[in-house]
Amino acid sequence: MSFHCPANLRSWLQLPLLLATTFLLGGCLGEDASWHGKDIQGLMPELAFELTDTSGETIRAEELDGQIRLLFFGFTSCPDVCPTTLQKLSQAIKAMPSEMQSQTLALFVSVDPERDTPERLASYVDFFDKRIVGLTGDEPALRELAKRYRTTFGYDEPDADGNYAVSHSSAVYVFDREGKARLLLRPNLSADEIRQDLVALAGENS
Repeated sequence: MSFHCPANLRSWLQLPLLLATTFLLGGCLGEDASWHGKDIQGLMPELAFELTDTSGETIRAEELDGQIRLLFFGFTSCPDVCPTTLQKLSQAIKAMPSEMQSQTLALFVSVDPERDTPERLASYVDFFDKRIVGLTGDEPALRELAKRYRTTFGYDEPDADGNYAVSHSSAVYVFDREGKARLLLRPNLSADEIRQDLVALAGENS
């Protein structure tokens, strides 16, 4: 059984994020030629969460300080946006200099905790890259985290077999070693453009 994110619902759910980022980024900063992604420094809160990792252990954002972190919301049954995005992030990280790869993590936060158990998440993220960490939590915690970064997610009604689709944002948020929000990566960026931004960010104060 395949799962999908309906285009009309997904677009509606992404509207708050798009409106907020368009207004703030366009009005305050415009395009920054030094980055391929949108510069969101000072426009969003620092990275903060308390979630469950693929070992079933609680993990907090500050435990990962010292590394560049890419935050992406999704779910393992997603047939398009999630695998495409994770593959692109994996390619970008693997193309970085080796010493920078070890300082970079992608955080895949599943917003489908009903189906995405720690074991299922582990199998999913391991398929893409060892530098991708699977995380999830109960729905209230996930709602709060999504709201923190001006986005949301939603569930379709289950079908007769209990299967349902999940709508979510396609944005990737990039945080520096101190956990400060720095970049918003758009879906149309190439793996190489993402790599260039990550290398530039990792090179700061190194």
